[in-house]
Amino acid sequence: MKCFHFLVFLALALAFSFASADDPSPLQDFCVAIPEPENAVFVNGKFCKNPNLTVAEDFFFPGLNVPGNTGNRVGSNVTLVNVDRIPGLNTLGISLARLDFAPYGGLNPPHIHPRGTEILVVVEGTLYVGFVTSNPNRLITKVLYPGDVFVFPIGLIHFQFNIAKTNAVAFASLSSQNPGVITIADAIFGPKPPINPDVLAKAFQLDKDMVEKLQKLFENA
Repeated sequence: MKCFHFLVFLALALAFSFASADDPSPLQDFCVAIPEPENAVFVNGKFCKNPNLTVAEDFFFPGLNVPGNTGNRVGSNVTLVNVDRIPGLNTLGISLARLDFAPYGGLNPPHIHPRGTEILVVVEGTLYVGFVTSNPNRLITKVLYPGDVFVFPIGLIHFQFNIAKTNAVAFASLSSQNPGVITIADAIFGPKPPINPDVLAKAFQLDKDMVEKLQKLFENA
């Protein structure tokens, strides 16, 4: 009997893990998101357009051939194509991004996607990428070249860094129509209202003055 209970528990645990791996599976061909609820159905956080009124533009986004502007403090740009850009992505559990990196030093800072696993392919340049496992923390890294593919598991801190003297470009797909992003440094030192400096000073073992300097830096970022 104990073995049976254990097998039932294991089956339920596995079922839950697979069910929560990405967005819920749709129960219809598509659900084109619309802003107004008139004559629509609310599904997965969006209202659905009448299927008979959908057009090709509902499933289309142009311009991923255009480089993003990397002239910022981190030297990178992410062009995300999620449900807000392609309304036809609603309920389909997938999104796409183009990542541009300035020559040596262009960085997509450590961040997480709370609702999606990311798979990335490099098309130009050389990237040093990695992610950190949950406790006990272990860093897993790899240097990627054009044609190389790397996976960042859902919810784990990860980054991409250009280590070449040329621009770098990569494309990423994520297992959510709206994967979300939490950039670690911004979330810690730049939220509004700010986190109590005493909390951060103790958590990071920093002098309180240093914490306040970092907060001012990210406040204006």
